[in-house]
Formats: sequence, C-alpha cells, structure tokens
Amino acid sequence: MKRNVILGMLLILAILISGCTQAPATTDKKDAETTDVVTTASLVNTEDAFIKAISKDGTWIIATLGDLKIDSDLVLDGEFVNGKKDDAGNDIVQRKIGLYTQDDARNVTARFTLTAPKITINSPKASIEHGTFVGDVYVTATDFQLKDQKIEGNLYFTNPEAQATFKMDATSSVTGVQELKQ
Repeated sequence: MKRNVILGMLLILAILISGCTQAPATTDKKDAETTDVVTTASLVNTEDAFIKAISKDGTWIIATLGDLKIDSDLVLDGEFVNGKKDDAGNDIVQRKIGLYTQDDARNVTARFTLTAPKITINSPKASIEHGTFVGDVYVTATDFQLKDQKIEGNLYFTNPEAQATFKMDATSSVTGVQELKQ
C-alpha cells in the first residue's frame, strides 16, 4: 500500500510538472498588476510546507500527501495562473488545494483530511477538492468551488459577490451553515 501511494505521488508530480508551464512574461500593465505568480504544483506533507505553498509566494496547486492538522488559522493568498490559455489566448487564473492522490488515469486513489481552526480563501477561482476540511471556511474571493469535498464546519462568505459566484458539486457537502458574514 505504501509503495502504491509513493508511486502514485511520483506519477502525479510528473503529470503536474509536465502539464504546468510558466506563462510568458507580459507587458500588459493590467495583467502585470493582477497576476502575482505563475508556478507549478507543490506536493506537501508537513505543516510548514503547506503554509508556504498556500501563501502569496506559493504554488497554484497544493497537493497533500496525507492528513494534516494545523493549529493556526490558514490563508490562501495570491492570484495564480495554471499555465493554460482560454479560447481567447488569455492566461487561466486558478488555485487548487487537492486533498487527495490520483493514478495515471486521474482516478482518486486516496483522500485526506486537513484540520485547522479556519481557512480564509483570498485567491480568486480557488477550489478545495476530493477530501475533508475540518474547520470553518471564510471566502472573500470570487468563483470559489468545492469539488467532491466535505467541509466539517461552517462556510462563510465575507461579501455578496463571493457568495453569488460560489459553486459546489453534488458530491460536496458542508455540515454547518452557509451564510454571508460581513
């Protein structure tokens, strides 16, 4: 089992590194002001590595390698692009916390739990996927998503736009309240 998890993580890392390329430098002042960082993925299995990865100087995707318990409040900060372009040729903004491992066919092979008193989502177009977060989630950014994700706590939106643009798929759940809390 341990061998399969290690092989799976190495495969995920190879896929993510090959699929994530750095976007070319831009001379557009608007793009330069709004996009903080373009990076590849970060595989983490310690509190310090996770906190660094979710910072404004971190990575666009943070993939955990096991359960993590962090005793301090967390903040997902910064605007990141994922190395892909939309149909108009613009960089795609995205930020993802993946609480899972997957095989080469992208099937989820293990799910993990992240526990913290609270996490604040400041990164636009962010998602938490395929695991469990134990604690409260505060969303300030637009277009936040839960994908096959369980929140054991409350989901608070700090502004109406964050609440209006929130999406949650049918396999996700929130055990507490979902409400605007300004």
